[in-house]
Formats: sequence, C-alpha cells, structure tokens
Amino acid sequence: MTGFSCKEKGGKYISQGEIHYNIDYIGNFGPMPKEVLPKNLIVSFKNDKVLFEMISSFGNSGILNLSNPEKGIFDTYFSLFTLKYYYEVQPGEQFPGFEAMKGMVIKKTSKTSVICGFNCKNAEATLPSFGNKVYDIWYTNEINVKNSNTATPFNQIDGVLMNFFFFLGPAELHFDAETVYKKEIPDEVFERRDKFMRVSREEIDKFINKMISL
Repeated sequence: MTGFSCKEKGGKYISQGEIHYNIDYIGNFGPMPKEVLPKNLIVSFKNDKVLFEMISSFGNSGILNLSNPEKGIFDTYFSLFTLKYYYEVQPGEQFPGFEAMKGMVIKKTSKTSVICGFNCKNAEATLPSFGNKVYDIWYTNEINVKNSNTATPFNQIDGVLMNFFFFLGPAELHFDAETVYKKEIPDEVFERRDKFMRVSREEIDKFINKMISL
C-alpha cells in the first residue's frame, strides 16, 4: 500500500485506493457533543465504483453512500447502535440528506493548488439560502475514477473531490483530504450490504437528521 501525504508534490495517477479526509463541523449541533460525531471520511474507489464511509466510534453509527454503476447499485446506508437501514437511490435522483444543498450553483475558476501530491482545480459554490457566501471546492483529474461524484451534490464536477463541504441535514461539514492511498480494493467493498432494512427516502432523511442532531 502506497500513501501520498499532503506534503508531497507531483501528480500520482491511480485508479483504485482510498482517500482519508478530516471532518470539521461548523455551527450548532444541538445537545450532541462533537466528540461522538464521525471524525473522518474514507472514500474507497475503483474505476467507476465509489464508497463514501463516515463512521463514528460511538455506537457504530454512521452514513455510507455507495455508487456501483456496473451493478446498478446506488445506496445510502444509515446505522446507529442496532438500527440498520438503507435507501435505494433511483436513476437521476440526488442521494438523501442533501436537501439543504438544492439550488447550489457551481462556477469553475482558474485557481490551482497541489493537495496530497495531486494537481487540483478549483470551483466556487453558492447556495440560495446563504446569500453571497462562497464555498471553495478543490478537485483533481489525476485520480482515474469515472463519475466520482454521483453520490454527492457535486455530480457536475468531473474530478475527485479533495477539499469540499456538505450540508448534511442541519449540519455543515467540511472535508479536507489528508492522505491518498494507492491499494487494491476488493470488489466486495462495492456490493450491497446485507442485514440492512430497506426504507423510504423520507425515513432515511429522518434518521440522518437524528444522528446529526441527537
């Protein structure tokens, strides 16, 4: 397994591996202490298959977004203690939890940077409900994953996200790539999970909001 730290320079063209991101929470999260919220996001990728995995050590709670176009699997998973639910996203449908990001406008810029050794491009995002506030998004084309943002609100960006943000339910989360690992990822990682009960979109949204604002 080869890791590229954020201090290294020079693009590394890879088609499968993992990206580890630090998560920064902004704003009010109700009574739930930040210590029990997921601290890291791990994105596993292999060609056009992508898994976003945000898991807390508290109660084995977390949210997974899985995109496997080869098998037509586009799922959101929610777990909290013994609760295990999933929602099967329909073609062209936005993944659950991102309702606050509806109407987002993305504008590509000419700015560039190097993150984790990868040459990155910049885009700026604005949201109707936040006036003129601008959010920076950094992404790279040096990681060979097709349609890497199918499971995110940034599906119009053709590149792997390195620094970005989500409004997930009521919470504002910022993600910064710390390390990219070049490694073999088993195909089983991108299979549909068992032992999860299928629920409606409304139900999975309710569970996601509950986890963020417990």
